[in-house]
Amino acid sequence: MGIRFFACCAVLALPTSASAGPDSEVASSFEDEDRFDLHLTLDYGYELHTGAVMREQVRSDLGQGDPVPVGRDLFYKSSRHVITPRAELGIFHNLALTFALPIVVIDQRTLELDQRDTPCSFVTPRTCIDRASSSTIADGLLPMQGFDADDPATGFPGDDALIFRGPDRKGLDQFHVGFVVAPMNQANDDTKPTWKLGAELRISVGEVAELDGDDPGANTGVSSGVHELKLYSTVARRIGWAEPYFEAWWQAPISEKQASPFQDPGFGARSIDKQQEAGTRFGFEAIAVDKGPERQRVSLDLSARVLAHFEGRNYSPMWEVFALAGDAERAGPLVLDESPTQAGMQAMSHPGISNVENYLEVGGRAALRADLGPLVHIAALFEISNETRHVLTFADAGVDFEACSGGSSGSGTACEPASNEVVNPGTAEVNPVHAPVIDLVGHRYVLDGAMNLTFGVQARVLF
Repeated sequence: MGIRFFACCAVLALPTSASAGPDSEVASSFEDEDRFDLHLTLDYGYELHTGAVMREQVRSDLGQGDPVPVGRDLFYKSSRHVITPRAELGIFHNLALTFALPIVVIDQRTLELDQRDTPCSFVTPRTCIDRASSSTIADGLLPMQGFDADDPATGFPGDDALIFRGPDRKGLDQFHVGFVVAPMNQANDDTKPTWKLGAELRISVGEVAELDGDDPGANTGVSSGVHELKLYSTVARRIGWAEPYFEAWWQAPISEKQASPFQDPGFGARSIDKQQEAGTRFGFEAIAVDKGPERQRVSLDLSARVLAHFEGRNYSPMWEVFALAGDAERAGPLVLDESPTQAGMQAMSHPGISNVENYLEVGGRAALRADLGPLVHIAALFEISNETRHVLTFADAGVDFEACSGGSSGSGTACEPASNEVVNPGTAEVNPVHAPVIDLVGHRYVLDGAMNLTFGVQARVLF
């Protein structure tokens, strides 16, 4: 009995030539028995995002050095349906071109007054927010009746917790094109893992997302107008009944389209690029059924993910509210001065995007995968993640320079670092996209308790 047990364990620990998981699959061509590989994938994902949009509070009872209190204000909900066709075309031995085109079928977003407590109290001690106590309404970022993209002239009834609804958005954001190479491939040498290196250019192709308060349906785009580069590496190794894997990636903006809100405003603006991301995923596939010669397999894929979002500008849960309150034609409280060195006010609409603080996103995924033979593979997955608390409006007042005689530091004006630590009004030191109503300490927005859920299905055909 003992000998049979240890022999069984030894067999499970040995490499196997049975079918591998998606992290080990390599589209490879011009090989002896496999002259051409083409992998076609169709993904569908339903994404649900929620979070408490809180706000820093200015209080007269705070002492020097006391932390700035943060209070309740709004609750954010959004849902998105995305279909993504993908292709991986083998062009040489362990080298392939990759393509993907995410298509947003529908994207819906709402903000409610935070009335999640039961029972709700609107008096001291206040546990719920109404229109009279919302700082967003008090500062004029939203009218008392709120804003409903389906009926902008009317808004919502006074007893309704719903205070903002954006237009239904749909369309394309980016087209992904890249390559992947496998320096090691366990399909060719089962003593080694499959190691893949990839690069992907994400080209902005869709309509840039904007909000027109007078005609919300005029723009239903989902694109940021930013071209990005993603670099990644994966390692996977089939060991008996399990296939552990590890993935790491980095993604950063490289340029913007002319219509993008991420254009450099010049002067004293800093951290103007879209947020960079770097992340890792690690886990394993537990193979429950594996009929090697028939290429039929059933497995459970379990993994964890850590994603770092670095400080930079981005679309936040409040971006449409900021765009509405910063519309130059509506003279809202977030209208900006395009050229702070010129006399008077050169009105510029707020882009909606804001400087967002660093934060981490941590989550896990479970997927059930089935290979129905050598060609057809299907999967169903569920993923959940949480974001650490972070500030959504983080733009500073500008950059302190010792000598800026005029013009814009962003347009080549020579400016020397200063020592007085003061941003002087009317100079190129001023950040034109700094809005004190939302960016000043004590007025900033904070996202807390953000949760992201994804339900998805996937079908792959391997030629």
